[in-house]
Amino acid sequence: MYNPKSLKAEEFISHEEILDTLAYADANKDNMELINSILAKAEERKGLSHREASVLLACEDEGVTERMYALAEQIKKDFYGNRIVMFAPLYLSNYCVNGCVYCPYHLKNKHIARKKLTQEEVRKEVIALQDMGHKRLAIEAGEHPVENPIEYILECIDTIYSIKHKNGAIRRVNVNIAATTVENYKKLHDAGIGTYILFQETYHKESYEKLHPTGPKHDYAYHTEAMDRAMEGGIDDVGLGVLFGLELYRYELAGLLMHAEHLEAVHGVGPHTISVPRLKRADDIDPDQFDNGISDDIFAKLCALIRISVPYTGMIVSTRESQAVREKVIRLGVSQISGASRTSVGGYTEEERPHDSEQFDVSDQRTLDEVVCWLMKMGYIPSFCTACYREGRTGDRFMSLCKSGQIQNCCHPNALITLKEFLEDYASEETRKIGEEMIAKELLTIPNEKVRGIASKYINEIVDGKRDFRF
Repeated sequence: MYNPKSLKAEEFISHEEILDTLAYADANKDNMELINSILAKAEERKGLSHREASVLLACEDEGVTERMYALAEQIKKDFYGNRIVMFAPLYLSNYCVNGCVYCPYHLKNKHIARKKLTQEEVRKEVIALQDMGHKRLAIEAGEHPVENPIEYILECIDTIYSIKHKNGAIRRVNVNIAATTVENYKKLHDAGIGTYILFQETYHKESYEKLHPTGPKHDYAYHTEAMDRAMEGGIDDVGLGVLFGLELYRYELAGLLMHAEHLEAVHGVGPHTISVPRLKRADDIDPDQFDNGISDDIFAKLCALIRISVPYTGMIVSTRESQAVREKVIRLGVSQISGASRTSVGGYTEEERPHDSEQFDVSDQRTLDEVVCWLMKMGYIPSFCTACYREGRTGDRFMSLCKSGQIQNCCHPNALITLKEFLEDYASEETRKIGEEMIAKELLTIPNEKVRGIASKYINEIVDGKRDFRF
């Protein structure tokens, strides 16, 4: 029985409801009257239901796709301006007790080098990331009750926040670890984490259980209900995601949007972010074994649909994707990207990118400076801002700021201030030159005169050596 307000996984992600939705979408994929009404609703910036989005996904009319893309681009501009938030993953440990068939960290993989960072190694990794210019990390670890208990994760978070190196500081630590208890989520909240991220992998229960044959992750309900426990534990910002390529993408989009609807119905606030990873090659994993891979065009359509369905939610695309694909989907709604990522434990302190312990192949292997320069050449402001989380603007408080349009007087100047820090401390000559021109131009677009004046003052003070201003 489908019930978005239920706390039971199989009721708020109802298999029958998804099948009915897909049948409804197939029956109406050429119903232009309905499709036009759905697009008109999307234009009101109030979002779409899983059923409405599924109709647009099933529709193959090129004109409809173009309208959808234009709308996604406009909604992105309305709510996020031309900012792109930067982050990097930090892998703490690849010890794992699960048997996930698509991940090289699975328990039976005997030829991957197993490693867990000591606190001194965490320190070295963080300094390497700070020396690039990163201010926001997403920490990752395999599920292992002995090697990676919650105490280890908390100690690592404490270490990360404690490191002040030259002008570097990690100001926000997002956490991507296995589903856990309300008590442990409270501990993560008290440790000052930003967003708690957990990918569902697939919302198809039968497929989920086959793809996770052994280990605690096998429990579909416990995994799917994790976000409710996280919010009960006081974490305001949670991040959803599916691994596209494991199951049929139309099923996944419906499930993903149903999960967002459930969080809104129960907690009054939807997901802070949605990630859109695609299955990639890795040690011991051949993506061709999975027959649900999606093309770049379908991937772009999914990104645009997520943007118009959940307009206030941040969208993340990682270095799994190539420069060309990232270029396309940034325009269609992506608001956060990683830069210079290494997906192996201890990878940032090694001169050569290590491949023997990567979780997946990294398609975009450019440096952070190169990624920042590329974004600015396309007209985007690379933002290293973490102000909302540090000012307590999380959960529904962030959403109300976003919905009211006040982000232009808050996030926009914060993006320019943190970009100025990057230019002063880390940028190459070319990047600095492009960045200075961009800041001068973008300051003029801040609508509030007082905010504009304060932002200019802060930017001048950064030149004098001061750091960490925020609105």
